[in-house]
Amino acid sequence: MNFQGEQHPGIAPSAPQTQGFRLNHTMLRAKDPERSLAFYSKVFGMQVLRRLDFEEMQFSLYFLANLEAGDQVPEDIQARTAWTFSQKGLLELTHNWGTEDKDEFAYHDGNAEPQGFGHICFSVPDLAAAQAWFDEHEVTFVKRADQGKMQDVIFVKDPDGYWIEVIQADLMAAMGN
Repeated sequence: MNFQGEQHPGIAPSAPQTQGFRLNHTMLRAKDPERSLAFYSKVFGMQVLRRLDFEEMQFSLYFLANLEAGDQVPEDIQARTAWTFSQKGLLELTHNWGTEDKDEFAYHDGNAEPQGFGHICFSVPDLAAAQAWFDEHEVTFVKRADQGKMQDVIFVKDPDGYWIEVIQADLMAAMGN
């Protein structure tokens, strides 16, 4: 690999000690895991690789992925757990037990004030088909592909109100400067 990354103020050379580091997952809190799992599996085609329960601390973790045809997921629980933690681009849904029973309970989505966390992003092969799929499944839109200053970018919300950006890779080639 010859590409060394774009250079900007603040960028430091990669230290040899960081060789092999990779982003494994992003975590979102889920009020109702059944509702969130239905959304991410039905609307985005994700599968649960592993569920981990922590009874003493009263929470569960669900690790989701978009599996591809050649993925060799181990059947053995311990091997699958290790495999899960070696992957790229997973979504972890964290469920704190009992939140699903509290009508008034809601997580901060990061986009309301005070802003913080912004969104996760999915790349799709056909943006127009994805938008039609979201309509068919009554997904809540923040922004459709033909709206706003950034055309060909969709934002939808998951059951907890987190924003999900949806893009088509080849349509992104001319974005920005």
